[in-house]
Amino acid sequence: MNAPQGTRTCLYDSASLGAVMDRMAQQAAGLLQGHGPVAVVGVLRRGAPLADRLTERMLQRHGLAPPLRLDLSVKRYADDLTLLFPDTQFAEAPHHAALDLRNHTLLVVDDVLYTGHSALKVVDWLTRKRPAAVRLVVLADRCVTTLPLRADVVGLRLEVAPTDIVECHVPPYEPDFSIQLLQPAPAGRAV
Repeated sequence: MNAPQGTRTCLYDSASLGAVMDRMAQQAAGLLQGHGPVAVVGVLRRGAPLADRLTERMLQRHGLAPPLRLDLSVKRYADDLTLLFPDTQFAEAPHHAALDLRNHTLLVVDDVLYTGHSALKVVDWLTRKRPAAVRLVVLADRCVTTLPLRADVVGLRLEVAPTDIVECHVPPYEPDFSIQLLQPAPAGRAV
């Protein structure tokens, strides 16, 4: 992660996030019980390893049958929340073109729900595959969506200042599993 300058505070460490992930797995498994085939969809980057962690917990602790696992690539913001693309970029992998998700219950996993543009782009693409249902799971909800969208499973609701950045550190992209709050340094002043 290209680390922007500012004051960082660890809000949740690996141990506390383990408990959060356990609760999320229980809630997600409850949404999936009794529904046909399941696919767990990770939103690249950090949503993919979170989807793996969540899937592992649902398999081990809640008896979920092994689901189809896939990852989708979307990009809108840089790690410092700088807008990279005014229209969310979605890259369909060639092997996804013929993907048959009819009658599947889809669990879309991402790290942070911010404005909702990226999540909506993913849901839009997935609904064209005619699933039975699409459920959104996020580790952290900033509570500032600007679109009519909500997550079905939320690990943490973090209402922070608009200028603050919620950083989800998720291995293998970072060495530790944590949530950091970055309060950016004022322009022209390094910390």
